[in-house]
Amino acid sequence: MNFPVIMWRTQRLRGLISGISNFSPRFWRWYMNLGIVVAFGAMIFITWTLVSTLPTVFDTPSVSIIIPGVEMPGSSIYIPFVYGLIALATVLVVHEFSHGIQSVGEKISIKSIGLLLFAIIPGAFVEPDEEELKNAKRSSRLRVYAAGSVANITLALIAMLLISLISMGIPAFFDENGIEIDRIVSDSPSDGILKEGMIIESINNEKVNDSESYVNIVGSFHPGDNVSVQTDQGTYNVVLDKNPNNESVGFFGIQASKHFEMINNSLGPIPWVLFELLELFQWVAMLNLGIGLFNLLPLKPLDGGYMLEILLSYRLSEEHYKPIVNALSVVMAMIIVFSLVAGFL
Repeated sequence: MNFPVIMWRTQRLRGLISGISNFSPRFWRWYMNLGIVVAFGAMIFITWTLVSTLPTVFDTPSVSIIIPGVEMPGSSIYIPFVYGLIALATVLVVHEFSHGIQSVGEKISIKSIGLLLFAIIPGAFVEPDEEELKNAKRSSRLRVYAAGSVANITLALIAMLLISLISMGIPAFFDENGIEIDRIVSDSPSDGILKEGMIIESINNEKVNDSESYVNIVGSFHPGDNVSVQTDQGTYNVVLDKNPNNESVGFFGIQASKHFEMINNSLGPIPWVLFELLELFQWVAMLNLGIGLFNLLPLKPLDGGYMLEILLSYRLSEEHYKPIVNALSVVMAMIIVFSLVAGFL
């Protein structure tokens, strides 16, 4: 135990992973055979996305450091502290345990397994025997390396399905009525003027009935416009700035969501839990998908880098594929660092 890292190794988790893997070995093998195809497709997608956004990296950085509860420079995404921690825990636990489940299925020993806490960020670790993994068949190694990110993508899809089901249930208890301000972006035009929790009723005397009318009204403004915002707490004037994603569109600097009023109170306050679950699953989906895809970049020591190396080994000798993957890793690392730095400029 070394602060700020608290690590807990246990044999019980090893038994749990072995039990899950041995429950249906055929399923895990075919699931990850498909996963290899998905992983390489995702690798191409995330690599193209990262490279293609370079021309606009100073306006909208494509890579950002994720710290729940902390507003990161250059990022328009703010991750709530509690939901962010829970979602990040699902990313790490699902990713690492999936590596372990597939390792057991491929007859590769697990050297170490456990849970950890880095400062306040929870996580997990599974360490397959490196020598056994290195000597395993190439198809087995591909399945092991793909397992983590494919599990993250799968969990993201499950979370999206749950989001759809919850969204379908909300109209049975609630009616949409206006837009509520969730967060004010620091140093934005609205900072110090508008406040979190305000209900936006109209903008420049145009009624905001729902999210659709809000988007249409907000999208009609330009940088420099002096806009009157009518809320349930009074009327305020905001001079708009340039939108980081589109400089021709005005920027308020607020993150807002639909405001609902209960119309069916047959279950008392219980239906309000639907909104808490909706937000939680949204972050579970977003972080699992984002981090899962990032881990498939063709960059060592990420899983994607090792997978590309194994794929090239089918056609090239080690003296040829090693330099290719190493060079590509350097290029990808430079792009990531450049994108991160651009967010602070």
